[in-house]
Amino acid sequence: MIMIEVPQHLYTRQVDILHLESLIQELPDEAQVELHLTDGTRVSGTVSTRPSVQVFRDSEGAQGFNAAVRIDDQQHPEHAHYIWMDRIAQVVHLASA
Repeated sequence: MIMIEVPQHLYTRQVDILHLESLIQELPDEAQVELHLTDGTRVSGTVSTRPSVQVFRDSEGAQGFNAAVRIDDQQHPEHAHYIWMDRIAQVVHLASA
């Protein structure tokens, strides 16, 4: 699903994992959303499938958690964005599909 196999950041603290899970609850299947990212950019489109927290290993073998969401672009539905959940600053709900 993700073009990058390992996320830039892995999380092990319960508070961070709970934050990822709370963002996931805002991204049900087929929701139309605008994501405000931590770098100031915005992505609008449809959630392909609700993401889930997954275990990853970094290059040194340390385990941690992260999740990614696939957003089908609102203007160009044939284009998909794969976004790590920790890059999302805000979820704005536009409508349901």
